[in-house]
Amino acid sequence: MKEDISDMHDSGIIIETRDIVKTFGVVTALNKVNISVKRGEILGLIGENGSGKSTVTSIIAGIQPPTSGEMLYQGKPWKPSSMTDALAGGVGMIVQESGVIAGISIAENIVLGEIKKYGKLGLLTKKKMVADARDALLSIGIDDIDPALPAFTLDLQDRKIIEIARVWAKQPEVFVVDETTTAVSQRGRKILYDLMQRQKGAGKSVIFISHDIDEVIEHCSRLTVLRDGDVVQSLEKADFSLDTIKMLMIGRELKGDYYRSDYDGSYGESIALSARNLSGHGLDDVSLDSHEGEILGIGGMSHCGMHQLGKALFGVLKTSGSVMADGKKITNVATAMKKKIGYVSKDRDTEALILQAPIRDNIVSAGLNRIVKAGLFIFKKDEKAYSQKQVDDFQIKCSSDMQFVAQLSGGNKQKVVFGKWIGADSRIMILDCPTRGIDIGVKQAMYQLMYRLKKEGVSIIMISEELAELIGMSDRLLIMKDGRIAKEFARSPELSEAQIIDYMI
Repeated sequence: MKEDISDMHDSGIIIETRDIVKTFGVVTALNKVNISVKRGEILGLIGENGSGKSTVTSIIAGIQPPTSGEMLYQGKPWKPSSMTDALAGGVGMIVQESGVIAGISIAENIVLGEIKKYGKLGLLTKKKMVADARDALLSIGIDDIDPALPAFTLDLQDRKIIEIARVWAKQPEVFVVDETTTAVSQRGRKILYDLMQRQKGAGKSVIFISHDIDEVIEHCSRLTVLRDGDVVQSLEKADFSLDTIKMLMIGRELKGDYYRSDYDGSYGESIALSARNLSGHGLDDVSLDSHEGEILGIGGMSHCGMHQLGKALFGVLKTSGSVMADGKKITNVATAMKKKIGYVSKDRDTEALILQAPIRDNIVSAGLNRIVKAGLFIFKKDEKAYSQKQVDDFQIKCSSDMQFVAQLSGGNKQKVVFGKWIGADSRIMILDCPTRGIDIGVKQAMYQLMYRLKKEGVSIIMISEELAELIGMSDRLLIMKDGRIAKEFARSPELSEAQIIDYMI
């Protein structure tokens, strides 16, 4: 029997979902989900990709309506019509992927939804808007971003900080953080953790979604685990256990190795890709070789230049110096693809996928040469067979390969990206933060895939901000600092994060 509204209010519960169902065609994303959030707590939501955690929070935050069920907020029915409506009512959400509009100013992004109050944006009102945006940034401890600048001047990490400032400026009663820590720098993470504790200390609430179990254990007051659209169990702080949480998330014990178990660090003698004297876009005279059958790790702090290096190797960024693969100079993306180079971008939604297109179109886009007939004709049955093989091989959870990518969870989106390049038989894979926003079960599968590709002679360049996966997977590890390669490490069971950090900072 459901408690009445007064019981909910007296119990300290600020927001609650009751029997929330959400369907997308024949796929049930949420199956009568009941979640309650108390005042003065940080509630962690955890589960594998596709478990429903982002879906339920998007409903709470007004991004989409439920198919059925009800919500209560501060003892009253809660039916926000949009994110702006929800934020005005006291529920603000930082979404997993980018929520910044690149074509307008940073200030306009921060006051989004309230621009009308600044009139027609004459000189004085623009000044007021920029001043208010600066105050919003200062409220979260940021004093080095000019809100008058266009948003496209910011990188992915700083765009996420703009989203945080926008929501925080409204002082929400419920602060929803969806996988944001994987998209921000160390500075951004510290800001988020601080805001979450401030929210808790003020008797307000946080809903925190993360795939990092250690992060959840450290920062959350209580934990709710979802699996396949169902709430599996809720745990109090005293009951948090790494093994228990893993078991609840995936419904089974993880089998086999997580990272690699070998330490020989061997790879082929043949050089698959070489870069010489790359400079520009934050790079300073970078040279490297990646061998066949090698996992070459590249790490460092967020702004060390490693993400720009990945783009330069794939021909996205124009730099001085040269990139060579199979005796051919890589000058742009077209030549990179001809030489069977694949690139998995850190910024998945804007650089790796077409969200408003079917899974099939995304997967086929890199492998058209494999299904074209007589150099001219592409038949739908061939497209379908090509796409369906990747859907099956990667176990992409979808209603069909014609489902739009925008409707997929983060982990399933990443599977589409991998499927696109694996299907095209890429022999060199540049992976920029390949496990960002992916749950522990899918991470293990990705690591096992990378190791299999290595054994098949594929050259893998893995760029990552996570030292544990760099140590766990790399044959060699290059650490970057200030746009240069600061140190090289060989694979070893003795290699530790402490040894590496000295060369990063």
